[in-house]
Amino acid sequence: AIIDSRTLRSTPESGPRSGYDGAKRKNGSKLHMAVDTLGHLLALHVTPANRDDRTEVGPLAQAIQKATDGGVELAWADQGYTGSKPAKAAEEQGITLEIVRLPQAKRGFVLLPRRWIVERSFAWATRCRRLVKDYERCASTLAAMHTIAFAGFMLRNAAQLLSQSA
Repeated sequence: AIIDSRTLRSTPESGPRSGYDGAKRKNGSKLHMAVDTLGHLLALHVTPANRDDRTEVGPLAQAIQKATDGGVELAWADQGYTGSKPAKAAEEQGITLEIVRLPQAKRGFVLLPRRWIVERSFAWATRCRRLVKDYERCASTLAAMHTIAFAGFMLRNAAQLLSQSA
């Protein structure tokens, strides 16, 4: 699995449950997402944007194991998930958390192994206008809209594979 988070700007509908993400300078909701190595959605968790990524590893790891019947043993994450607490929270669910680090002599854009897959999944979600901002009153509705969108992406990919084999 590959895990990451994304901050969605709030709207008047989502106002009361939103928070301020100082790193992104956005007021809104934070979407914590786990995808498989193909970019398909495994688990999703919505929180106010002021929640730290490290504190959400435990609930996300639990959701990953529930969705896969305990089949995930390794999860890749960016440097926002460093530390012993996130690693311990993932280990309690039977997942080894591996941090993908930037190279020492970074110049310009660097494509990080495994990490680009979750970023591509976020880009897929932005194809749906309703998922660009947080237009929903309830966090569960926002999560459901993402689930529906990713189910559509998976169905489209399956239809393309079937048409190629025929």
